[in-house]
This record gives sequence, C-alpha cells and structure tokens, in this order.
Amino acid sequence: MSKIKYFPEDMDVQNKRIMLRLDLNVPLDKKEIQDKNRIVSSLPFLKDLIKKKAKIIIISHLGRPKGVKNNELSLSPIYKFLKEQLQTNVYFFMGDINEETKNKFSYLKEGEIILIENIRFFKGERENDDNFAKILASLGDIYINDAFSCSHRAQASIHKITKYIKESYAGPLLKKEVKAISSIIQNKKEPVSCIIGGSKVSTKINIITNLIKNVNNIIIVGAMANNFLIFKGFKIGKSLIEKDSKKIIDNIYTEAKRHNCNIFIPEDCSVSIDFKGSGKIKELDSIGKDEIILDIGPKTVKKIENIIDQSSTVLWNGPAGYFENKNFSTGTLAIAKKISESTSRKSLISILGGGDTISAINKSNDKFAFTHLSTAGGAFLEFLEGKDLPGINVLK
Repeated sequence: MSKIKYFPEDMDVQNKRIMLRLDLNVPLDKKEIQDKNRIVSSLPFLKDLIKKKAKIIIISHLGRPKGVKNNELSLSPIYKFLKEQLQTNVYFFMGDINEETKNKFSYLKEGEIILIENIRFFKGERENDDNFAKILASLGDIYINDAFSCSHRAQASIHKITKYIKESYAGPLLKKEVKAISSIIQNKKEPVSCIIGGSKVSTKINIITNLIKNVNNIIIVGAMANNFLIFKGFKIGKSLIEKDSKKIIDNIYTEAKRHNCNIFIPEDCSVSIDFKGSGKIKELDSIGKDEIILDIGPKTVKKIENIIDQSSTVLWNGPAGYFENKNFSTGTLAIAKKISESTSRKSLISILGGGDTISAINKSNDKFAFTHLSTAGGAFLEFLEGKDLPGINVLK
C-alpha cells in the first residue's frame, strides 16, 4: 500500500501560500462557540506556519448548508476566536470564489492568515466540481489536509483540489489520527465491542454492516435505538424515528447472525414530554403516547458496563442520549466513566470518535482516560473498517 505524504517539518515555506484544510466545524449556540477543542487542536500547527512566515489560507466548513449561504452557519465566530488566539493579522474572506479571487488575496503578507467563509456555501464543494477545485488550487502553492474528520468526503477542498495544486500533504493532526487508529487495527485485541449512537440508521448502515464482520458486540444507543425498539414491537411515543428503516434493521440482524455478532439494544430508558424535562425512568412496555425517549435507563447502563468488562477493545461513536440537557447525559457519562476506569487499569483499549461524543464528555467535570480520542465521526468509523478514504487516497 502506498504511504501517505506527510508535511515535512523542516520544509521551507517562507512566502509560500499554504492552502490549509482544517475542520473547524464546532457547535454554536447563538453564535457562541460551545466546544473549542477542534479549533484549539489546530493552533500549534498554525503558529508554526506563522513562525515560518508562510502565507496561510484556511478552508473549513460549518454544518451542512448544501451550497446555500446561511448566516447561522457562518464561520464568523471562529474567525473572531482565531484573531484572539493568534498574534498576527487574520482576515475573513466572505466573497465569491472565482477567477478574480486570487487577485483579491494579493494583500496577504508573510505570517498572515485568510480564513475563507464556510466552504460548503459553494455548490462546487459538495459536487467535487473540477472547475471549483481548480480555482481553489490556484489560490495556493502548497495544499495541506489537516482535517481527518472530513477525509471520507469526496469534496473539492478535500479531494479534487489535489489534482490541480503542485504539492499536497497530510498535516500533523491527520498524521496523529491515522497512526493512532492504524496501530489499534493492526494489534486488535478481542473481544471487540462497538457502541454506536446518533439519530439515523441509514447514514451508518454501511458502517454497521461492515463492523458486524469485525467485532463481537454492537450496542445501539441514542435516537438510532428507537428504530430497533419499534422493529421489536415496542411503542415509543413521540420519540425520534427514521422512516422506512425496517428493511435496514432486518438486514443488520441477518448479517449479525451470519457473522456471530451480538446486537444489544436498550432494556429501559429515561423519558420526558419535552427536551427540557427532568426525565423519568420507564420500562420499554410502559412508554406513554406523549413521551420522548431521551436517554438509556439504569438496566441498560448496567448491561453495557458488563459488556465493557468482558471486552478487550471498545470502539464508541455517538452519545447515548440527549446530552445537551444534563438530565439526559447520565447514560453517556456512565459509559464514559466505565470505559475510562477500564482503560486506566490497562485492561481495555478504548477508541472514541465523533464530535458529539467528545462534546458530551467535555460537559462533565470528571477527568477521563481513553486510549485514543478522535473528533472525527464518519471518517473515524470508515477508517476503522479499513476503507480507503477519498481525502487520504489523494495524498498517497
């Protein structure tokens, strides 16, 4: 297999225009950043490039605007935070990206930064359009992808841009992610248990189906579990569900049986009539018509803890409940505590991935220990499956 080209630490980049793809997709509430981890983790490399007197052009995204400009998904709060953290001029480019853009960037001096507005405001990004990628590439001399979490997307700023720029490399954060996950894959210790959360089964169907072939246990939590409960004949009130998921779930159980993989779903839950409620523990056969499942219950927590005790490796992606309300973060934090304790005792290899998972853990005042913590979601899981990620393939 070809090796990934990593950015050489000793490369002379003075006066070179660096196109730097970062993942600054952080949670916002009324334009206030709720979790700065992704941005903070990018600062050391940015400071190093500033010190080396490179001209830095940052490309990033926020949310899924689908090629339409949306003020709620502007990178403006991230721009303000970068200005506070970096001792150099940081500019925010909110204009169109076309043949004239290169001339507009001519004012950039050595050690300065331009942050381009949400790249997903442009249709060419999502469509991986050749012409859009060519224009992006024309803005720089060297391309560096330091956004592992976006590297499973075949999008212009991740994929096609490398076709039109002279030099392309993987950055230090991407290198750290790849090396950490690769070392775990190569030395996989069984039994392996995978905890999968999130809201939609359809977006993770291929991931779950592939994981079934490689792990011993899959534990379904979060809103995704609601679909499995309906499949098993339970009534779940007004809980979030995904339409037309019966066939998908039937296939998951069929594949699990074929590969001798155990599927676990919640045995009890915490419910409320709205997302701001305090929570009430319910058995699965007693959920009211107006109630919403917002977390797993104590029986389920105990079951998951037992599975973790019997595992040598645990992969976790997706919180167990609506952690934004602390009343429904109990299940997620209980899982985190158990995994952390087992990791500290050196009896467990633990790999956690996904922005929501990390955000949920960061809301706690407890200090946790894990083997590897990744802000990546889909890319994290797909790389664990052994898939070739489009954004990484083009860097080989």
